[in-house]
Order: sequence, then C-alpha cells, then structure tokens
Amino acid sequence: MYDVLIGIDNAEDDRAVAQAEAIADLPAEEGAVTAHLCHVFQENPEGASVHQISAVRRAREILEAAGVNCVHYEASGEPADELLAAAADVDADAICVSGRKRRPTGKAVFGSVTQDVILGADRPVFAVPAPK
Repeated sequence: MYDVLIGIDNAEDDRAVAQAEAIADLPAEEGAVTAHLCHVFQENPEGASVHQISAVRRAREILEAAGVNCVHYEASGEPADELLAAAADVDADAICVSGRKRRPTGKAVFGSVTQDVILGADRPVFAVPAPK
C-alpha cells in the first residue's frame, strides 16, 4: 500500500487534475495507492466541507477511474503547516503539491506553500507543474 497526500487548492481545478493524473500514472497495481485528498481552509465562515470543493471532486473522479483509493482530509490554518501535519497524521509515503502559473521571471521560485512544503517535509514531495 502506498499513501499519497495531495494538497488541493480550490482556486484552480486544472492544477488538481494535473496532480490526480500524476498520481494515477504511478507504476502500481490497481488499488495499491491511496490518495488522501487534502484541502486546507484558511477562512471558512460558511462551514464548507472538503467534499464541496470542485477541485477535490474532479481529482477524485480521475483517481477513482484509474483504480486509486481516495480518502478526504480537511484542515484549517496555514496551508503548508497543515499539509505537513496531515502527511504525518496519515503517515503518507509522499506529498503531492502543484505550484501556480508564474511569469518567466518568477519561475525560478515555487509558490510559497509549495516551497514551504518542499523545504519542511520529511518525506518525498511531488511538485506537479501547473498546466499550460
């Protein structure tokens, strides 16, 4: 069994799709990978759930079609800190994040959350590029 925590932002569904496709393409037998679809709420006055995030739903559709088990995980707080805590909580084998599109001068640096996760992780991190 291989557990991957996927940090999903609700800003762009395309990034979640790219992350899901990267995990679906892992060389593993059907059912051997579990994707923990994690969204970190920073402000959530309406009490929304991770199940309501369209990017999470799109990622789940792709992953389940590829035979990947999916589990929802939600947290509140600072995204990088919460993603690292979630990875430890589920004992993930890896973390999957996706940076934002950047202008050519900004491509040398990841987004702040992606960079903080990469630098703070004690396990492998997949940094999936933002779709073009």
